[in-house]
Amino acid sequence: MNDPEEQASTPPEQASTPAGPPGRADAATEAFVAHRNLLFTVAYEMLGSAADAEDVLQETWLRWTGVDLDVVRDRRAYLVRITTRQALGRLRTLRRRKESYVGPWLPEPLLTAPDVADDVELADSLSMAMLLVMETLAPTERAVFVLREVFDLPYDEIAEAVGKSPAAVRQITRRARAHVAARRPRGAVSADETAGALEAFRRAIETGDLQRLLDVLAPDVVFLGDGGGLAQAALEPITGADRVAPPLAAGLDRFGAAASLHPAHVNGYPALVLRLDGEIDTVIAVRVDDGLITGIYVVRNPEKLSRMARETPVLR
Repeated sequence: MNDPEEQASTPPEQASTPAGPPGRADAATEAFVAHRNLLFTVAYEMLGSAADAEDVLQETWLRWTGVDLDVVRDRRAYLVRITTRQALGRLRTLRRRKESYVGPWLPEPLLTAPDVADDVELADSLSMAMLLVMETLAPTERAVFVLREVFDLPYDEIAEAVGKSPAAVRQITRRARAHVAARRPRGAVSADETAGALEAFRRAIETGDLQRLLDVLAPDVVFLGDGGGLAQAALEPITGADRVAPPLAAGLDRFGAAASLHPAHVNGYPALVLRLDGEIDTVIAVRVDDGLITGIYVVRNPEKLSRMARETPVLR
C-alpha cells in the first residue's frame, strides 16, 4: 500500500497513475481522478479563477486522503462537499483581493472544447456574462446557486456542503434565483448566433471598418477590459457603441503585421484570441442578444492567460 503521507502530498494531476498494489490510497486516488473535472468546474464556477480552483482541488485532495472511505456512502457527493467548503473559504479571500484590483476584474478565461456548447446550460453558466452576474451574489448564495442551478444537486446534499439546513438552502436558492434573474442576460444564446456576430465583429476590426462595427454592436454595448495593472486596458467600463467602436476599429493598425485574430472557444462560447508575434496577448469574449453584441470582455492580464495554451476539461 502507498505511504499515506506520500500519497497525501501528491498533486492531483499526478495522482492519476497510482503506484503500488491496490489499497485504500489507490481507491481514494481512483475516486478523486474520476470526479476531478467535475470538482474543477464546481470550484471555477464559484471562484471565476482557474488558478484558485486548482488550489482548491489540491486542498480537497489533501483532505480526501484523510477520509475513511468505509463510512462514505457517496464519494462524488462527499468530494463535492469538500470542494465547496474549500471554495467558500477562498471566495471570501478573493473578494478582499479584488477590492485592490487595478481596473475591472474579469474571470480567468478557459480554452474549452467546441462540444461544451452542446450543453447549453453548462456553457451559459461558464460564460463571462454569467460569471460576472454570479460575482454579485454573496458567497453562500453563489455556492447554493451553482450547486442547485448548474449541477442540480439535491437540497440535502447542498445543505451539508454549505453548513445550512435544507429549508434554509431552499430559501437561499429562491433569493439567489431572483437576484440572478434581475441581472442576468436575457437568456442563453446559441453558439451559432454568437459565432455569426463574432465573425462580423472580427472582420470589422481587421478591416478597420467603423460602420460595419457599429452595425454589429448594440447601442448600449458595454466594454470591460482587464489588464490587472500588468497590461494596458481601460480602467473603467465603457458604455455605448459610439464610444466603444472607434478605438476597436483602429486597434489592429498600431500593431501592424505582428497582430492576428484567431477564433477560439472560450468558456463554452466562440471567442477571439489576439496574438502578437505568435504569442497570446488578449482574449476577447462577447455577449450576444438578438444578433447584436451587448457585452465585450477583454482579458489582457498575462497572469490570466495561461489556461489558453490548452483545453480545460469541464463537466457537470
